[in-house]
Amino acid sequence: MIILGVDPGTYFTGYGLIEKQKSGVTHIDNGLISPSKVSLLPDKLKTLFDEMTALIEKFEPQEIALENVFVAKNVKSSLKLGHARGVIMLAAAIRQIPVFEYPPAQIKLAITGFGQATKEQMQKMIRLSLKLKEEAQEDANDALAVALCHSQTMRIQQ
Repeated sequence: MIILGVDPGTYFTGYGLIEKQKSGVTHIDNGLISPSKVSLLPDKLKTLFDEMTALIEKFEPQEIALENVFVAKNVKSSLKLGHARGVIMLAAAIRQIPVFEYPPAQIKLAITGFGQATKEQMQKMIRLSLKLKEEAQEDANDALAVALCHSQTMRIQQ
């Protein structure tokens, strides 16, 4: 099963693709979707939708895992994050791909065993778990963490 993990944002959206097999989990790809910083919000959302749709078409994930919304101090930032999440969910819904959401503490707990893990601890565990030669970019690493969290959660539930 191919899982697409997503760390949403309007400036940078990280994505990470893994394949879950009986023998374990394999890294497929990871990267960033980064609309132009000078674009208006509707144009950023269109870029995000187009890029997400292209990833879905290329890799054909069976499930998408998304980092859940956290309440930021800046309400405007939270609203923009909500728009980005909505666009990602729409791209998944059009292809009838189920979306699963996980809060940051649950993701950290699944990856490191500690719900308050640092970015550095997360990056190290992702690199080791997926046998990456180098650490992924921060947002892409977060997306890989979401995908791995989903893989482990589904394994436990089954």
